[in-house]
Amino acid sequence: MRTVDEWKAALRTALKEAMRTRSTHAAAALRETLAAIDNAEAPDLRGAPAAVGGAFAGSAGGLGSGEVTRLALTPEAVQAVVDREVQERRDAVALYEKLGKQDQADAVKAQLDVLLAL
Repeated sequence: MRTVDEWKAALRTALKEAMRTRSTHAAAALRETLAAIDNAEAPDLRGAPAAVGGAFAGSAGGLGSGEVTRLALTPEAVQAVVDREVQERRDAVALYEKLGKQDQADAVKAQLDVLLAL
C-alpha cells in the first residue's frame, strides 16, 4: 500500500502529465481527487481558538494563535477517499447511461479510467 506522500506525488505527477497532454478528463479527475484529499485533511473547527474582540471581528488574539494544524491522514484513509471518488464516477456513469446521455457517460468513464489506472 502506498503512503500518503506517495499517493499525493502520484496524483500530482499524473496531473502534470494530463495538463501537458491537454487531457481535460484526466486533469479534472485528478484535480477533484487531490481536492477531496485536501478536504479530508481539513482540521475540525471545534479545535480552533476562540475568537476575541478587537480590530478584526472574529480574529484570535496573538501572533499565530489562529493557526490550526491539518489532520494527518493514514494511507487507508487516502485509499478510502480515492475509492469514494471512483464509486462516485461509477454511479454517475450508470445514471447517465440510464438517462440515455451517452456523451456525458463517456466523459465520466474517461475520468474513471484515469483513477483506476493509479
